[in-house]
This record gives sequence, C-alpha cells and structure tokens, in this order.
Amino acid sequence: MLRRLLLLVVVTSLAALAVPAAAGAETLRLRAAVRSLAQADETPDGYDRDLFRHWIDADGDCQDTREEVLIAESRVPLDGCTVTEGEWFSPYDHATWTASSDVDIDHLVPLKEAWDSGAGAWGDHRRERYANDLRDPRSLVAVTDNVNQSKGDRDVAQWRPTYGGCAYVRHWTAVKLRWGLAVDGTEKAELVRLAGTCPNKFIHVRPAAG
Repeated sequence: MLRRLLLLVVVTSLAALAVPAAAGAETLRLRAAVRSLAQADETPDGYDRDLFRHWIDADGDCQDTREEVLIAESRVPLDGCTVTEGEWFSPYDHATWTASSDVDIDHLVPLKEAWDSGAGAWGDHRRERYANDLRDPRSLVAVTDNVNQSKGDRDVAQWRPTYGGCAYVRHWTAVKLRWGLAVDGTEKAELVRLAGTCPNKFIHVRPAAG
C-alpha cells in the first residue's frame, strides 16, 4: 500500500507544482474535471463479466493482478506467487485485515458500470487492460470484502464509502477520464453536487493507451 500511496502523492505533487504534463496527460481541478466528463445515456445491453478478462499475469512474474495489488497495498513487505497473509487497510471502512481472504480488489469504477458507460463498444484487449489496470493506483483498490460486495455495480450517485468520500469522488472522476468513459445525467448531477462540497484539488489524468 505504501508504494501506491507514494505514487498518488507524487501525482498530486506534480499537479500542484504545475510540472509540464506528459503527452496526452492533463491536470484539472476537481470541479473542472467533473464538468469535462462526457454525458451520455447508459448502454447496458449485452454485459457479461467474462467479457472483461481479469486477474491475469500480464508480466509473467507468477503474480496475477489481484496478487500484485495485494503486494503493493500491504503495510508489511510481501513476495511470492500466492498471497495469503499481509496487512491491509481498507480506505472505505477503515478496517485492517491480515488474511487476504478478507480482502477484495475493488474495480473503483465497476466493470458493469464501465460497460454501461462505453466499454461495451471496446475490443477484448482494451477491456482486459481496463480490468487489470495496474498503471494507475486509483483504478484497483484493496478493500474489505463485504464492503465491496455491498457496493456491487453501483455508481457514485448510488453508493459511496463511509470514509474518504471526497477522495472517492476524485478517483472516480479520474478513472472515468482516463478511460474515456461517459457519465449518465444522474451521475453527472451528483458528481457536480459532491464536487461542490469537496476541496477543489488537482486531478492528474493520463489517458489509457490502446
């Protein structure tokens, strides 16, 4: 978890210092970022979770995406191909767990929500990359399993965590922008409302390639 937190700190610091963005990247204040989200009706037809091939071992190091996130977010050093124990802090409910069986990896923007918001028009490869996005630590988050299950496929207008609501809004907005996903009218209105109650912090977004 420390490594991923440090990456988020670096991203935020670069934005605050107005360091020139990498090609295709942009830095926006939260409220401007929310306003920039494309609005469109959802297109839910045809969704199947299996269309998002996930928990792959993209780099061939014997650790699939779930294991990679567990290792990155553990508060104690971990290695090995299969993770069963560590120490994870769940930002959604402020619980700490030592057994990996108590931890889910949350797609911050759920797979079905992504499908409804434009991913249904993607090819298999892009959907696979979305489901295993280790390049942006906001995309995949280790959280308490039953909290993740209570969230289900609901969007930010329907569900938010008990703790860290403003961070959740920032990260939701960043993931949607990164992957070019639309928001529906209710979602957009709620994001605008929520952004107005949160600190207007910078969001740095690097569009996903491919």
